[in-house]
Amino acid sequence: MILMNIEYKDAEFVSEEPPTHLNLSKKAVHIWRAALDLPGRRVEALQEKLSTDERMRAERFHFEKDRKKFVVGVGILRTILGPYVGVEPNELRFIYGKRGKPMLADVFANGSIHFNMSHSEGLVLYGFTRDHEIGVDIEFIRDIPEMDKIAEQFFSKKENDVLRSLPDSKKKEAFFNCWTRKEAFIKAIGDGLYQPLDNFDVALKPGEPAKLLRIGRDSKRASRWFIHDFKPAPGFTAALAVEGHDWRLHYWQWSD
Repeated sequence: MILMNIEYKDAEFVSEEPPTHLNLSKKAVHIWRAALDLPGRRVEALQEKLSTDERMRAERFHFEKDRKKFVVGVGILRTILGPYVGVEPNELRFIYGKRGKPMLADVFANGSIHFNMSHSEGLVLYGFTRDHEIGVDIEFIRDIPEMDKIAEQFFSKKENDVLRSLPDSKKKEAFFNCWTRKEAFIKAIGDGLYQPLDNFDVALKPGEPAKLLRIGRDSKRASRWFIHDFKPAPGFTAALAVEGHDWRLHYWQWSD
């Protein structure tokens, strides 16, 4: 595995020299990007890093392309996560919360590494923190004919009011801003207090800083969360959510 430090600039990741040692400090957030479309031999190599249960799950996918995405996504997660924990990737063991969020089994959890992943249209993102839950979401920006109906069903009243106030040229970007920020927060709280998507507000106007505005009727609790948006590649948008502030963000490209 080649590690490349990358800085976000002009909606793209720019590779830099890798560090000698990869260190995840308590106030750092590491975001990794990877491609899911890999040659068959690399898919097979990554499959060797999966647990028996994960291999069985992979075989249950009806379509081969979905099986490959699962194998590559989980295989890369294990490849990245192993050095953070200090074990071989195939030795890692995961447990899953009531809503399906993966986490390290207790025997590997002494380092308090938390992680989350998301994929869209051939790209996958991974987020890592220490001692704090994290959520990430990535979406390919595309035309959605049912966009207004989806917003009415899942967004809050305030978010829908803002969306309707925007010119048509800005609505698609605002929709995906809202969707990724809400998904990142929901994934961060994982098995914590469940929040319906319309029970909290996020900032969504294009050009407006990403922010969690309200949880239920509580704006103070919302202010404890850090929401950050970024462009992992042209045509994509993404967001991360982690509780607390003053985070140092590092972006990395996984390359085989």
